[in-house]
Amino acid sequence: MANSKRIIVLGAYVSDATFRAERMPKLGETIIGQSFKFGPGGKGSNQAVASARLGSNVSFISRLGDDAFAKMAYELWKEEGVEPLIVTDLEKGTGSACIYVDTHKGSNAITIVPGAALNICAADIEQFKYSIQSGSIFIAQLETPLDATIRALEISRQSSLTTILNPAPAVKLDRQILSLVDYLIPNEIEAELLTGIEVKSIEDARVASVRLIDLGCHASIITLGEKGALFNNGQSISIIPAPQIREVIDTTGAGDCFCGAFAHAMLQNLPPLEAVQFACNAAAISTTQQGAANSMPSIDDVNNLINFEN
Repeated sequence: MANSKRIIVLGAYVSDATFRAERMPKLGETIIGQSFKFGPGGKGSNQAVASARLGSNVSFISRLGDDAFAKMAYELWKEEGVEPLIVTDLEKGTGSACIYVDTHKGSNAITIVPGAALNICAADIEQFKYSIQSGSIFIAQLETPLDATIRALEISRQSSLTTILNPAPAVKLDRQILSLVDYLIPNEIEAELLTGIEVKSIEDARVASVRLIDLGCHASIITLGEKGALFNNGQSISIIPAPQIREVIDTTGAGDCFCGAFAHAMLQNLPPLEAVQFACNAAAISTTQQGAANSMPSIDDVNNLINFEN
């Protein structure tokens, strides 16, 4: 029933408060930061924006509170061309996140409070069942309750959508869930939690990718930061390099950019390996800008990647 070229994303929207400093504070320590920025975030929303900014038709399923943060979300999606499929929650407010960015390394640490997104339930998924069935690709993460995610994956599988799961924040997943996933996209930490294999090298990633296939997913893509990504389709394993970027400013949202860009490339019927390379390129470009949703590149940015490398 996948009769339209559309990406359906289930996930959370949160408003990000981003603090930038030369290093992360230690527990009990106060340091002076360099800058502060407030803007849109949330893994699901970031991935929806990433796909839409590249040119895909995108719908986003979530819950928001009835508050100023929700207004910010609707303004973002209107600007980016994302169709909101939203339940308004009168019990919880819209989510928020605190992001610490180490300006020396470009790395980050994040604390998220999903808020209303934690109330997403299977009944919400049923409300948007037709919208899911009319799509081509379905993406989920783990910032929303697992029962809703499983139901959405089931509907997607029954309707022949390509399913993508970004298992973040990292939790253990059983075969029931992983068997519904066409492409599982963890980073090194998430792959380690899922498999019990510490991922410190490309060889570790190879071993972990095999284990992920054994656990039930159809293909695994382990993102490796500046090293690129490792793709395992159950038959062969490939290393896809990341482009060399002149200056990494902020890695916040890079993983979300990868997922959204991969889905966009698959929607354009690129072979999976080419889609992974496209996603690596887009994610690398996102690290040259501050913020999460704000850092997602356009299709022209990706096509003109050489401008970011030199």
